[in-house]
Amino acid sequence: MTALLEVEGLRVDLSLPAGVLHAVQDVSFHVEKGETFSLVGESGCGKTMTALAVMGLLPRSATRSAERILFEGEDITHAHERRMTAIRGARMTMIFQEPMTSLDPCYTIGDQLEEVLLEHRRVSRREARERAVFLLEKVGITAAASRLKQYPHQLSGGLRQRVMIAMSLMCGPSLIIADEPTTALDVTIQAQILSLLVSVQKEYETGMILITHDLGVVARTADRLAVMYCGQVVETGTVAEVFTRPLHPYTRGLMRCIPIPGKTRPGQKLDTIPGIVPTPIGDLRGCLFRNRCPHARPACAGEGIEEVRLTPGRSYRCILQPEENPEKAAA
Repeated sequence: MTALLEVEGLRVDLSLPAGVLHAVQDVSFHVEKGETFSLVGESGCGKTMTALAVMGLLPRSATRSAERILFEGEDITHAHERRMTAIRGARMTMIFQEPMTSLDPCYTIGDQLEEVLLEHRRVSRREARERAVFLLEKVGITAAASRLKQYPHQLSGGLRQRVMIAMSLMCGPSLIIADEPTTALDVTIQAQILSLLVSVQKEYETGMILITHDLGVVARTADRLAVMYCGQVVETGTVAEVFTRPLHPYTRGLMRCIPIPGKTRPGQKLDTIPGIVPTPIGDLRGCLFRNRCPHARPACAGEGIEEVRLTPGRSYRCILQPEENPEKAAA
């Protein structure tokens, strides 16, 4: 059975005055229908750039290459912009982390919701408005009909994000990319938005790529994940596999930074990962995590650290063998 989305060998380079920045380096993953796949890692590790590359929304200074990008069986690696415009918003949509900058302040909520359907489907404006009201109610917005006349600045952050979720569903897409959709919201609203995303995804059997740096969010919502570091995928697996036995030193470092209920004492100092992320500019060799890794060896600076595949869907990029990584993290 063909996956909903298959990405192989994705690379994104940005031309800067200081040199070529390798934002995404040989990234491969797949997403199944109805599955939540998460891209995890520190800010600047290439999660959002990977999503933008799939969507064809990269800045002009960026160069994208890939062995293949298959979406619903169609190869969109070299798709013309006109073709990508037809796909975006209809079959593949994206929810950005800051809805206030994603929504146009000059147009009402209703105009922006209706525009999506009118652009991609042969429907009347009345049908588009009815669809907009239906979806606003579906995502938990009361008095939906009256909200259509409001402008983005008249809504709270939580309501704006719900509008973005409704907008992403206007054409019944196959894939939703959620780029840290709860970052700008308080904790209570974050939980509501995550619960809404999960329920909507299950109801419509939509595949979802969830981009986040919060492992707690991953544990509650994702089926599988890929851990990214400095533009590379360093570990993949199901949530249960990665959380119970992280194999890459970077993944284990992230796990140690999380407080564990019942084990972490109040006021106890949490672990940190020492050092800083290297700048991915110029000629990159060896393991990019070696300057922060407690297990670093001379071999880590060698040419190309190969990905170790343990089982289909379970892999990590490190010279250490699984038996050399005995640590376990609580899920």
